[in-house]
Amino acid sequence: MTRLSTGIGELDRVLGGGLVPGSLVLLGGSPGIGKSTLTNMVLGHIAGAGHRTLYVSAEESAEQVRLRAERLDLGPTRPALRVPILAETDLEAVLETIAAEAPAVCVIDSVQTLHAADLSGAPGSVGQVREVAAALMEHAKSRGVAVVLVGHVTKDGALAGPRVLEHLVDCVLQFEGERERPYRELRALKNRFGSTNEAGLFEMRQGGLVEVLDASARFVAEATRAPGSVVLAAMEGSRPLLVEVQALVAPSELEQPRRVVSGLDRNRLALVLAILGRHGRVGTGGADVFVNVVGGVRVDEPGVDLAIALAVASASRGIPLQGGPRACFGELGLTGELRWVGHPERRLEEAARHGVRGVVTPPGSGPGACEAATLREALAHVLPFADRARPRAAA
Repeated sequence: MTRLSTGIGELDRVLGGGLVPGSLVLLGGSPGIGKSTLTNMVLGHIAGAGHRTLYVSAEESAEQVRLRAERLDLGPTRPALRVPILAETDLEAVLETIAAEAPAVCVIDSVQTLHAADLSGAPGSVGQVREVAAALMEHAKSRGVAVVLVGHVTKDGALAGPRVLEHLVDCVLQFEGERERPYRELRALKNRFGSTNEAGLFEMRQGGLVEVLDASARFVAEATRAPGSVVLAAMEGSRPLLVEVQALVAPSELEQPRRVVSGLDRNRLALVLAILGRHGRVGTGGADVFVNVVGGVRVDEPGVDLAIALAVASASRGIPLQGGPRACFGELGLTGELRWVGHPERRLEEAARHGVRGVVTPPGSGPGACEAATLREALAHVLPFADRARPRAAA
């Protein structure tokens, strides 16, 4: 299958090797996260490689798009400035322009703002979005044009519009991150031409988005090594990644203590706290618990369980993890056992490469690991007073 490189290695990996001619890619993300910046950079690189491109802006004027292109650092030739721009919201006019320009890649920013004149309803309504997406899909398939649809998201972070939109397209990409932080993460939620396990990491700078090729080095260097801090050896698709997980445990003044997370699933935290209280003798029932993955990165794999447990236990006791910078990974079972997770050897290699030794892992992870069969054993490895907890009150 012939693919067209976007000129951005992290994006190409998430896509499975590049854009497929005739495919539809839906790119979603919060306002201001960098969707338009990313698509402008893609078109600039593709235009610089000698391919025809087209940018359809249904939200901004051509001059606004040009100002953004001038800000992007794409080299001395400034290929982004040679990308044709169409500021139009009418679907028929957009289809006619695509037919006339015959681009290899076309970006529609955004699909919710286009409208079909022969269909009732405001732009962004269910019927309009479905009709617009279907027409663009037919055009893309028949002419071999790779179309990137920029999509809005709801306040809950889900892609706006009818669910059929996600079924129509070939690939759904989610651009995540916090606007106040520099790091952005790109994930594939659906991909007919590649894996959905890959993730790309970017840093937002003045000149646009920059690929982060060795994120582990940055996160490990910034790790505080204070009480409540632990390094997680995670897997982002096929790439190992070291990130810092921090926890804060404080007495609560509320009847129902707060459970606040950033970069993690809140339900995962509730499960780990229950296991920690029952099998690790670290109770947090009367305390507020805050857990954060530093840098704005989101971790969705089960290997984060042990990192949450160790960070919370360390914060609760006010004792840093012993033995210098400590890393860990492992899934917690409901009976307190540590379960094996995928690619332990790659996680250990990444930790060793950045000078992190004594990684706490489930049994069978490989040489160089500090293996523990249960949560209680893992706590004893890193907290010297883990077994001196106060006895629980009798029921």
